[in-house]
Amino acid sequence: MNKELIEALNVLEKEKDISKEVLLEAIENSLITAYRNHFGKSDNVKVSIDRETGDYTILAEKEVVETVEDPVVQISLDDAREISKKHKLGDIVNVEIKSKEFGRIATQNAKNIITQKIREEERRAVYDKYCGKEKDIVTGIVQRVNGRNITINLGKADAVLNETEQVKTEKFKPNDRIKLYVLEVKENTKGARIIVSRTHPELVKRLFESEVAEIQDGVVEIVNIAREPGSRSKISVRSKHRKVDPVGACVGVNGTRVSAVVEELRGEKIDIINWSENPAILIENALSPAKVISVIADDDEKTAKVVVPDYQLSLAIGKEGQNARLAARLTGFKIDIKSETQAKQAGEFDVI
Repeated sequence: MNKELIEALNVLEKEKDISKEVLLEAIENSLITAYRNHFGKSDNVKVSIDRETGDYTILAEKEVVETVEDPVVQISLDDAREISKKHKLGDIVNVEIKSKEFGRIATQNAKNIITQKIREEERRAVYDKYCGKEKDIVTGIVQRVNGRNITINLGKADAVLNETEQVKTEKFKPNDRIKLYVLEVKENTKGARIIVSRTHPELVKRLFESEVAEIQDGVVEIVNIAREPGSRSKISVRSKHRKVDPVGACVGVNGTRVSAVVEELRGEKIDIINWSENPAILIENALSPAKVISVIADDDEKTAKVVVPDYQLSLAIGKEGQNARLAARLTGFKIDIKSETQAKQAGEFDVI
């Protein structure tokens, strides 16, 4: 035990985020174990390591007796007086034990304990690091494709991008750098099993949070997100400051902020709308880019009837109903859309 040990522990603490104090305690315990394995007991031994120099002492408590029957816990008066002339029969003496007295097997067992503790602490450090990132985004590098799953290297750990969490239109190759939403972190024998997603709506939210300073500052809030991964997302936003335009803040100057998010999502279209407490206004905004003539919303039933100009009907509904479907998810209303002509023919609306 010397300064080289302390320096090695300092490196482990810095590079692997393993507590030096925990390792020093493990070494102390390993020496106690080695003592027990060699001498048959350890309840009379204490081990201490100097945290600065690495020097250590192993002290065994022994009773001063006239005739030694058990040398592990007893010491003769003559031997005790070699330590201190003041010792007398019945005294308890701390006798220093040299680790070289330990047998080879005891020493190897001590080394195994230290090695095992280092591995355990490595796993704990990895788990603690990524457990704190659950429900957040991380950046990783594509390592390999395992059947239908993809392994992503996050730095100190690998994550799994399951097929169910992959966007069907996205194709990745090794060394691609991507951002992912951390769904779950579970502790296992390797430290952590990390499940990530490219399809979760929160990925969109976290990406905007990283790009928009007003969201980071709490001035602009993302109220809700509706997403069809790889195709289109709609997000509703509001401002807590009347002078701040939430949509403009998210779009950015010349569209730089929203473009950065779209690029990360590999071209997924994003509609950003103003949130409103008024359901009719919210639904009208949600159907953007379509123009709306009227909205009658039933807040109790969570249903809405919408009238749009004839030439805007297909835009309001969207390709394969996508625009209407996302608007419904975003607002929480079941939306019935009719053209102006359809509404007049049905007599459901008094449209001017």
